Amino acid sequence: MDKLIIKGSGLTIENIVEVARHGRKVELHPDAVTRINKCRAMLEKKIEAHEIMYGVNTGIGEFSEVVLNDDQVKDFQKYLIYNHAAGIGDPAPIEYVRGAMLGRINVHAHGNSGSRLEITQTFVDMLNKGVTPFVCQKGSVGASGDLAPMSQIALLLMGEGKAYYNGELLDGKVAMEKAGIPIPGLKARDGLAAINGSNVLTAMSAIMLYDANNWLKQAEIAAAMSLEALKANMRPYDIRLHKVRGFSGAIRSAAAINKLVTGGDLKEGKVKCKVQDAYSMRSTPQVIGAAHDCLAWARSQVEIELNGVGDNPIFFPEENIQLTGANFQGTPVALPMDMVGAAITMVCVMSERRMNRLNNPALSVGLPAFLTKGAGMFSGLMLSQYTADMQIVEQRILSMPACIQSIPAAADQEDFVSMGMNTAIKNFQIMDNAYGVLGIELMAAAQALDFREFKFGAGVTKAKEVIRKHVDFLEIDRPLYPDHTAMKELVKSCEILKEVEKVVGNLE
Repeated sequence: MDKLIIKGSGLTIENIVEVARHGRKVELHPDAVTRINKCRAMLEKKIEAHEIMYGVNTGIGEFSEVVLNDDQVKDFQKYLIYNHAAGIGDPAPIEYVRGAMLGRINVHAHGNSGSRLEITQTFVDMLNKGVTPFVCQKGSVGASGDLAPMSQIALLLMGEGKAYYNGELLDGKVAMEKAGIPIPGLKARDGLAAINGSNVLTAMSAIMLYDANNWLKQAEIAAAMSLEALKANMRPYDIRLHKVRGFSGAIRSAAAINKLVTGGDLKEGKVKCKVQDAYSMRSTPQVIGAAHDCLAWARSQVEIELNGVGDNPIFFPEENIQLTGANFQGTPVALPMDMVGAAITMVCVMSERRMNRLNNPALSVGLPAFLTKGAGMFSGLMLSQYTADMQIVEQRILSMPACIQSIPAAADQEDFVSMGMNTAIKNFQIMDNAYGVLGIELMAAAQALDFREFKFGAGVTKAKEVIRKHVDFLEIDRPLYPDHTAMKELVKSCEILKEVEKVVGNLE
């Protein structure tokens, strides 16, 4: 894979995944280098002229009115990083930290942050050589940037903290030395410029959106399998219905499900069906479609943030001024991402309702009770529903928005914060459960399809084939936890999606 050129614009959620998860190398565009150097030159002239600038020669937060003398300016950056490296507990996954570093590099590439080029280049070198700071996942309130986790990253700029390198957790200085990366130290403005943006929660959100899109496509595969197993009326999936209403997500979802069932007897009208089915069968495009539309808005917000100047203060070299504001505020990302978590939960609720119909002999159009041949002696997939339900309740609890949970901090100087890190963390917990819930519907649908004797759509047939490589037909009762866990991991791996898309084409 060629290097990703960082220029302050054009960064996508896919780019974040390529660098954060798959190790794609990065490089600063020459124009970005020029902008960074130009901005730094302006800042240094202002420092020499003793112009008062927030966070450069003043304290921060409640101490923003305290002016620092020349001797204090340099040490202030060090102590700023020390006191803000105040997270707690377990480390964030490496991909979150790498994503945050990439986002910070892209902020600096605009040439509005005022830090030295050496700071940005050190982050580039750390990404390219695989030095990833140890960062406690918890500690950020998502305003004034993700200060606690970003400060643990910034400790490496002083040869401090800890970092992963070649699979080992080492002292920061040792990791940098082993990788051959010079330690730049911190001078005026450098520390604050390294931390003052919501880069961790934004990177986490980018990764989550990428994964959630793949998950929604698999939710459509599961729906198509269940619809065929339940002998659904496929007229509600006619694209004309969705085009006349106008929601692009519903149009996309109906098209995807039609692709999956094409070639099957149900789609071709060879299987008798009801005039009208229950909502969980006929309104899937509207529901998954609404989730698609939600993700599209969230993606637009996340990508604006990835390519914007999230910092404070912000310097404008062309006009020789600096402005202080609140471009570190995480709410523009936190609000849509809270909605995304709720959207994934919503789709899981519908998934469980279809799974219930597969299990319930009163609703399953002739399938055996709980999808077992030996009802009474055997309970089949009765308990699989319990496991799905438990996970959905956890998702519902986690779907309470975090962006409304602000608690004032810093002596009420920071009296409204986004709590976007809470959003980002809980969204990954919601996704973890979503893999399990969907895995159970897929397993139940495959079991149900094995009781049907008509021809299925090409996409549905391929999905069932992949599932059977991992989970056998339930002939007689057995412990189900290995099957549930195998299905969860299968959904997470996207193997079903990849194999199905080879047959029917892209589901987007």
